[in-house]
Amino acid sequence: MYSDYHAKVWAHELTRRAPSDSIDKLAGAVAGAQVDLNPHQVDAALFAFRSPLSKGALLADEVGLGKTIEAGLVLSQRWAEHRRRILIITPANLRKQWLQELAEKFFLPGLILEARFYNAAVRSGRSPFEPDDSIVLCSYQFACGKADDVARVPWDLVVIDEAHRLRNVYKPGNVVANTLKTALRDRQKLLLTATPLQNSLLELYGLVSFIDELAFGDAKSFREQFASLTESTFNALKQRIAPLCHRTLRRQVTAYIPYTQRHAILEEFTPDQIEDDLYDLVSDYLRRPNLQALPSGQRSLMTLVLRKLLASSSFAIAGALQTISDRLRERLREAGPAPAANLALENDYEALTETREEWADDDTAEPLSEDDRAALEQEIADLDHFAALATSIESNAKGRSLLRALALAFDKAEQLGAARKAIIFTESRRTQDYLLRLLADSEFSDGIVLFNGSNTDERSRAIYTEWLARHAGSDRVTGSRTADMRSALVDYFRHIGQIMIATEAGAEGINLQFCALVVNYDLPWNPQRIEQRIGRCHRYGQKHDVVVVNFLNRNNAADRRVYELLAEKFRLFEGVFGASDEVLGAIESGVDFEKRISAIYQQCRKPDEIARAFDQLQLELGFEIDQAMTRTRQQLLEHFDEEVREKLRLRDADSREVLGRVEQTLMRLTCHELDGLARFHGDGCFDLDRAPPGLPGDIPTGRYELPRRSGEAHTYRLAHPLAERLIERASRRELPPAEIRFDLDAHPGRIGVLEPLRGRAGQLQVSLLSVDALGQAEDHLIFSAITDDGEPLIEEAARRLFLLPGAITAPHVTLEERALADATERRRLEIQRGIGERNARFFSAESEKLDGWADDLKAGLEREIKEIDRQIREVKRAAAVELTLEGKIERQREQRELEQRRMRMRRELFERQDEIDAKRDRLIRETEARLRQSSAEAVVLRVRWNLV
Repeated sequence: MYSDYHAKVWAHELTRRAPSDSIDKLAGAVAGAQVDLNPHQVDAALFAFRSPLSKGALLADEVGLGKTIEAGLVLSQRWAEHRRRILIITPANLRKQWLQELAEKFFLPGLILEARFYNAAVRSGRSPFEPDDSIVLCSYQFACGKADDVARVPWDLVVIDEAHRLRNVYKPGNVVANTLKTALRDRQKLLLTATPLQNSLLELYGLVSFIDELAFGDAKSFREQFASLTESTFNALKQRIAPLCHRTLRRQVTAYIPYTQRHAILEEFTPDQIEDDLYDLVSDYLRRPNLQALPSGQRSLMTLVLRKLLASSSFAIAGALQTISDRLRERLREAGPAPAANLALENDYEALTETREEWADDDTAEPLSEDDRAALEQEIADLDHFAALATSIESNAKGRSLLRALALAFDKAEQLGAARKAIIFTESRRTQDYLLRLLADSEFSDGIVLFNGSNTDERSRAIYTEWLARHAGSDRVTGSRTADMRSALVDYFRHIGQIMIATEAGAEGINLQFCALVVNYDLPWNPQRIEQRIGRCHRYGQKHDVVVVNFLNRNNAADRRVYELLAEKFRLFEGVFGASDEVLGAIESGVDFEKRISAIYQQCRKPDEIARAFDQLQLELGFEIDQAMTRTRQQLLEHFDEEVREKLRLRDADSREVLGRVEQTLMRLTCHELDGLARFHGDGCFDLDRAPPGLPGDIPTGRYELPRRSGEAHTYRLAHPLAERLIERASRRELPPAEIRFDLDAHPGRIGVLEPLRGRAGQLQVSLLSVDALGQAEDHLIFSAITDDGEPLIEEAARRLFLLPGAITAPHVTLEERALADATERRRLEIQRGIGERNARFFSAESEKLDGWADDLKAGLEREIKEIDRQIREVKRAAAVELTLEGKIERQREQRELEQRRMRMRRELFERQDEIDAKRDRLIRETEARLRQSSAEAVVLRVRWNLV
């Protein structure tokens, strides 16, 4: 048994604030995360803000290593510290995925900020970017458009995903990057990208300067200093970016993450004649120079959407054509501007919202003139004809080929040892309905589940209702219908289902490691979207090789070239690691690539035109990265494999030790505080029968697990309301000095440091020392103990006494407080000295950074004067060979002007150098002032100890 004194010590251990460079700093966040953490992720999270003076970090781990998890650990720590003004800026199509992962893996609340919520908040007088207790997520475009609002919020942390979009921030024309840099100046930032350096060292300069403007001088001085890397300048550059950039490669973590292979199956099909006729008719329609259905402001986007629906199925394009025709009839009746056809197609093309945000409109629509009415009536007739033709098609050749491909793919998956489960991706809701009908009448009819953005079909509702009943009373049920519906459908697919038919927008953010067969029924033209699809299955935790099925229309030359680009250049469908991070990074969001392909479909009709256009696209994309730049990136950002592996091995051991200690301490405290109220089953599992008296009544009863194992229980963790309240109660409990008998034999393991103390007794004091320096507070528990003979105990022995079961033998005793004062004081001074030495190292690094910044700027000024010296020498040489008097006089005039300019620049040089030095000195003084420590000490408890 344990005592209230044990519980109070444990409560302080669990809540103490740790130093920024200690694994203990992340202990709470790591222990509470619902993920299988790997040592490289813990290492990256600790790197992010290792120094209290840091303004941020660039986490550049290779694709697939879990940068979102790394950021989630940092976010969790900030949240636990109640520093909760947090902003996440991400591409629009990744917002939902971030929201889902924050909730499912880290139990963090998030809010996607978009126009509707923003406008409602403004109308109600609230600050849209400061919601109550939620992390804010928004797209690049939204954050840029609301930059003034973003700048007003004193963010505790800003996370920017796919940060390679900012790497050209040093170019004045990069509006988004420069706008965000200005809005987020002086905020702590965490940038995430797998491709921090693509074609130029200036890209690395751009990302580093986005984080910290004082890491280097200006772009000009950086270019002059590092344009040609000698051994000395290379080492200087590597040293200066080392505190800001962290990169781990996939090959370096194979000891922790077993990667499986990808295998591609290409299913070719030949459309029926009527399908080809429909394709040609609609394609010719989309190429018309003037279309009432697609005014210029919507044309590029809607052409893409209609082409994707046309390639998806006759059912998809039939519905879209009818929708557009109906909208044009409405316009004809009202004689107004062209209706927003794109809004009417949300149900046809579910990814339209994200796609529309990435595709800028061309211009605004014009009102309908009388001259347009005849053309409009003809266009409606054409659309009705196309729709009728599409509706008359009862079966698609691609659908029939799906049945063949599934049979082959399931056989292949079984050969690889995987379960007979497949996820089929389509870009159309109507195609999804068609595939459901098709498969329901086939040998694959059992266990089909739909997954889309709304999931209002009867099948999904039934699965959801059963899931709610099964998990009633557990924290699996979040109360959000959208989140719970997604969980219900994934659970059904995992345990019962055989085939999931998913739209792309609906499937963002779900993890399907239990499925090893991905079917791209419709293939996006954006390679990053394809990688995200395959990544739903081919990810950490996948135990089997993954089979990827694609479809190819034999009659379509453009389709074939698109597939070749995606398969051969992007390497999306085969291999161990999937898509090359270098290639995906080269195209940034993939939207430009998608637009170029859309333009080829729109402009090219003949095979030779298509071939020339794709050859030119392939040439312009320049996928083959310059080999010299590849070597530079490796040398600058990567470390030797063995060096990394050894560091990760040590980090793994440290993490496991800390996590084990945190979980064991929390469970011991919980067991003590819930004595008689809960039944404990060992290994972090207990059943709470009654809520603890004196605590709020919103604590649910039922099974709790740390971490969750069965999936049916409440996930118990430090941040759970029950744990928080038990810890608070134990830490605040007033305890008088008492005598405790600690039982060494009752402890399951051997504690060598306590063996010599068996049979002895003495006094013990636990104090809490809180130190604040460099704007960071940290807590240290000081254990001071002596024997009755006056012999001091080493601190480790005093600390380990509280691992032993113990009983109170005297509830009140009188102790000599002065007896432990000297030991406590010595330990306090030792701790403060260690903090001072550590912070002095941080200060030294910051001073070196500022010295480097100042030297960069001053060297740039001196180089300008040297350039004028060079020009003067050239003028003198020209004057020496000048044959005419007029020429010599002109050269002398040029020389005098240059010399006068040099004199002015020398005077300005000294003034500007003084300004730079003054700014550097001011920054150093400000940092120096933050070094001063303030501390507070409080006694946690005093006891008389007796070891038996």
